[in-house]
Amino acid sequence: MTEDGSGEDESTNDESSSGPTAVGVKLGSTRTVLQFRNDDGEVETVRTLTCLATYDDPLTGEERVLFGEQAAQEYPDRVEYMLRSGLPESREGTELAKKFFAELVSAHGLDTDSAIVYAIPTIDNEPGLASLNEVIEDSPVGGAFVRSFPESLTGSIPALGDGLEAIESVFVAVNMGSTNLEASAYRHGEQLSPFVSGAVTGNEVDRRIANAVEEETQGRVNVDLTTAREYKETHADFDEFEPFTDVIQQPGGGSHEFTIERSVMEPLDDYLDDAVDEVANNFLSQLANDHMKPYQLALSKPIVLTGGMACIPGIVEEFEARMSEELNRDVECVAADRPDTAPAEGARRIAERLVE
Repeated sequence: MTEDGSGEDESTNDESSSGPTAVGVKLGSTRTVLQFRNDDGEVETVRTLTCLATYDDPLTGEERVLFGEQAAQEYPDRVEYMLRSGLPESREGTELAKKFFAELVSAHGLDTDSAIVYAIPTIDNEPGLASLNEVIEDSPVGGAFVRSFPESLTGSIPALGDGLEAIESVFVAVNMGSTNLEASAYRHGEQLSPFVSGAVTGNEVDRRIANAVEEETQGRVNVDLTTAREYKETHADFDEFEPFTDVIQQPGGGSHEFTIERSVMEPLDDYLDDAVDEVANNFLSQLANDHMKPYQLALSKPIVLTGGMACIPGIVEEFEARMSEELNRDVECVAADRPDTAPAEGARRIAERLVE
């Protein structure tokens, strides 16, 4: 666990490199991930909710800041998720994101003179991207340098090798995120024909799950989007989904137990059909028109799936099968072992190379 109990730490026994601490960052709409080497040279991964809450110290009157799971659990009535759309949407959102990120890096003792590489979404929103850059640039870290790379590229790096093989390859990456479906081809790190759709998203799946639960229980159960997301993250499985039960407290006392059989996988099945359609018939068609040779090269190699939705068991194989059928050709798909933390891992590897 992290120091605030809000994330996961993962370690390997790689030796530490000299110079500034290289840090990979993914500031996400729901969760933020940091990856860096600790004082023992081991890779440490911090994963926490992208949210904060403030309160006044009852003794001193000073403002106190909580972030991550602790903020969400202790102050659910006023916790702030400042990157719901994937980027800061206002000056207030930018300032909240600065405060969140500063608290996060301070809690984990990151050096001021560190080297930061952060993942950015593929989106046509220059003001939002500038605000995200401001969040990182104005933080207490990044004294050595701050660089940004597309999230679908950094997320592909752990899927394609133990180093930076992805930077030397020609391939297609599909980022299956909470706020957007993104696709790009990469030619030796150069992004080709970037595509983004806000119609096929993890957040939309959460909404569909909430609606499906109400329908399946004949209106007796209404769940919020947070609960719907938890159902998806905990129970969704394209290989071996099993019905599950839950209990809600009823107004006036008592409880109601219910079983979910269809409300998770049916929305996910629709999501996957929509994602395949967008990638095959919009993105790949445009890529073929713009860059025929890279298109042919990329489809001869595995398509990399990144983003939180790629964490669902069996989704990579199911995407591969449906894409093969849609294109009427054999398609191979791969993903990192942890697609949700892969963008920060890839960013950290880039930062280490730049430090060298």
